[in-house]
Amino acid sequence: MPYRNLYIAHPARISCRSAQLLICTDCEHSVPLEDIAAVMVEDRQTSITAAALSMLAQSGISVYFCDEKHTPCGVLLPFLQHSRQTGMLSAQTALSLPAKKRLWQQIVTAKIRNQAGCLSLCGKGDAAGWLYSRSNAVNSGDSENMEAVAAAYYFPALFGADFVRGDEADARNSALNYGYAILRGAIARALTAYGFLPSLGLHHCSELNAFNLADDLIEPFRPVVDLFVAGNVAAAAEMNPALKGQLFNLLNVDIALAGKHYNVAYAAELCAQNLQKCYREKAAVLSLPLLLELRQHTYE
Repeated sequence: MPYRNLYIAHPARISCRSAQLLICTDCEHSVPLEDIAAVMVEDRQTSITAAALSMLAQSGISVYFCDEKHTPCGVLLPFLQHSRQTGMLSAQTALSLPAKKRLWQQIVTAKIRNQAGCLSLCGKGDAAGWLYSRSNAVNSGDSENMEAVAAAYYFPALFGADFVRGDEADARNSALNYGYAILRGAIARALTAYGFLPSLGLHHCSELNAFNLADDLIEPFRPVVDLFVAGNVAAAAEMNPALKGQLFNLLNVDIALAGKHYNVAYAAELCAQNLQKCYREKAAVLSLPLLLELRQHTYE
């Protein structure tokens, strides 16, 4: 199973040779493609060959690119890796509206519970208890918009009453956005690996969004980023390469799924696999992640 997430923070030349990714800086580094889960190319002076991009895609590796603000702005995803992609597309388009609403209800419930877990891990037990009670009030399709109610309570409880989610001057918002972009790309990659067309969502349905389904499935994973930012990023912090590397590495921290511990990237794959079953077999229960205390996943 791929386990390495590569972060390119300085000018480099990237190519492939003999199933190895070659990264040339002041010296040459070689990494087996089979070991790589994702590559983050932050430095805009880095060059990468078309052959390398092709090999990365064929190997199922997602590649992130950044804008002039060093924020992830694009991701290369593997395509046509699934042998029954047309059948999966038919299953996506055939899923009934009531089934979509039930799945979205489960996603929102899991998200709010993980937000409550985040507050609890940050020592905010009373706030966590109130938020957990809201998770039990989510109905089919979240028609009462309990997700927004929870968010309005959650962020001030986590970061303080003066925190404004859209404040670009607050480094915590920059860190949240950076971390969410990483998660979004990883989930989009997992969905394409299982034959999904990510633009066809359960709840998100914008015609301008190529990742509607990824924006659905990301919701219970977001508190992983929230928990890290709450404990490690100040409002006046600098978004330096070290911090960005830590955010990128959240793909490799522990999260619980179906009673077992996995890293976040692999849990995303298992969720996509389980979602495929929900579509194909009309299964009613979607397996979703449970937030844990942040720790690096270990392979036994």
